[in-house]
Amino acid sequence: MAEKAKPNLVNLTGMAAAAGREAREAAARRKVQAVRLTDQERRICSDDLAEQFAVGRLDVRELDQRLDLLHMAVTHGDLVAVFEGLPVPQLYLREPRKPGRWRWAAFIATVWLALPFMLAGLVFLLFGREVAAAIFGIPSTVWVLATWRWARNGTRARSAPDRRR
Repeated sequence: MAEKAKPNLVNLTGMAAAAGREAREAAARRKVQAVRLTDQERRICSDDLAEQFAVGRLDVRELDQRLDLLHMAVTHGDLVAVFEGLPVPQLYLREPRKPGRWRWAAFIATVWLALPFMLAGLVFLLFGREVAAAIFGIPSTVWVLATWRWARNGTRARSAPDRRR
């Protein structure tokens, strides 16, 4: 018999993050439903419809119908009918957050918290207490190095991921 796959904690975390992102995007769409569309927003939506036509999700007749609906749309709430059955338009996709300087502030706080333990480890090492030096010095050093790596990785330049998954 086929065994049912057990959910993996990493998969559950990823699904929760994706659900949170989708919920934030849906909340952003609900907030602006009564707001009137601008010409720039209509251009973005028409480009999205053209892209859906180019990948084969729409035929010419349906593209024309949806473009007519788009040009008749007055508010963001009217766009629901235009994009029914299609991916979320770029208009509602949020830019991913860029890591801020708070990571480096956390690193500095870590150094200040670990400094007394490192100094205690050095004092113990000077007085011949290697075990006590290892107990105080090694964990605090590892903690500082791990936080430094975390802070450094958050500010590295990354390639822009495809936002249309």
